[in-house]
Amino acid sequence: MKRLAYLLTLASALLAGCTYVELPGRDEHDYSEGDASQLTLVDSNATPETKALYSNLWAIKDKGFMFGHHDDLWCGRYWMGEEGRSDTKDVCGDYPAVLGVDFAELIDDRFMSNPTTNAYKLNSVKQAYKLGMVTIVCLHLDNPLTYNSPSSDHYYVGGAWDNKDKTVVKQILTDGSEVQNTYKIWMDRLAGVLNGLKGENGELIPVILRPYHEHNHTWSWWGASCTTEQEFKDLWQWTVKYLRDSKNVHNAIFAISPQIDSQQSEDEYLLRWPGDDYVDFLGMDCYQGINNAVFTSNLKTLSRISLAKKKPCGVTETGVEAFTKATYWTENIHAPMTGRKVSLLVTWRNKYVGTDESDKHYYSVYKGHPSEKDFVQMYKADNTFFCSDLPNMYTMAEGIYVK
Repeated sequence: MKRLAYLLTLASALLAGCTYVELPGRDEHDYSEGDASQLTLVDSNATPETKALYSNLWAIKDKGFMFGHHDDLWCGRYWMGEEGRSDTKDVCGDYPAVLGVDFAELIDDRFMSNPTTNAYKLNSVKQAYKLGMVTIVCLHLDNPLTYNSPSSDHYYVGGAWDNKDKTVVKQILTDGSEVQNTYKIWMDRLAGVLNGLKGENGELIPVILRPYHEHNHTWSWWGASCTTEQEFKDLWQWTVKYLRDSKNVHNAIFAISPQIDSQQSEDEYLLRWPGDDYVDFLGMDCYQGINNAVFTSNLKTLSRISLAKKKPCGVTETGVEAFTKATYWTENIHAPMTGRKVSLLVTWRNKYVGTDESDKHYYSVYKGHPSEKDFVQMYKADNTFFCSDLPNMYTMAEGIYVK
């Protein structure tokens, strides 16, 4: 019924020549002039499609939330690089509404190391846009000071998790430093990737960009153990200005995403906040397990800040590694997310393992998982949005204006 209602709405809108498709079940009085909202992006020169996406990220929260999955269009638990395949689609017959992808290996010192994987990632973003989906990008960037250190464990020596040196960000912010020069090369590549993402008509594909995710934790070279509060704020602002002003990137929605696994207050969420003029989207990486009390509390906190700042919000990472709970989706995702005015929820990736069943690095459903039926039940709910449920995310939402 959800799909039928959406298709009828879509058909009516097309026949009427409308440029905006109402969300299923939305009453017309909800779009009165008195309800008009004006939003502000970090980038006043953002492309029309980027502004339109931003308007829809704000609008969709009133009807439900978009389901997303990291890497969903280019790899799953038992497959990789199969055009058109998706672990989500294998289970419910539909793609997720949101694709998560990591661009780090496309831009840092590893940019030539995995050409096949990098091609898969870029193609998945273009495929997602063609399908009408939303893309959200993270960056597990190598450490720009130690990236070329010899090690058998690159994660912790030279990688994003290399947090031993406490001066990396300070050196990035020092004009003319070797580390800054290296980092600018990486940011130049990021700008090149973003400016190279184009749709079939040559328009730039908008993405939600979340640099320096989980910045409140200590695991990364940009995290709380390696930077002062002011250094992190300066790094964030430097990055926004460099991409927007120096490299002419105008298709990025800048998202902050602290990791909040335990119950936290609004003040705790806003620690290291780089300023309203430098953040578009409020994210939250929340690995709370199956603790609904914590998840619900943090969702309420996130939503309150979102409404107060008039910036859309979402759960930018979540999930339980190797979960087997058959009712996980209805009880631990759908129930706490319902009614929270949170626009999206993205589960972390299902690592490709081939035939190695001992590797349990998965966070979402796949064909053969015990939660399949429960996932389909969540999928059928009126307030969950998958690919086929979406309005045109790249046409301005009615009654919302973005400057």
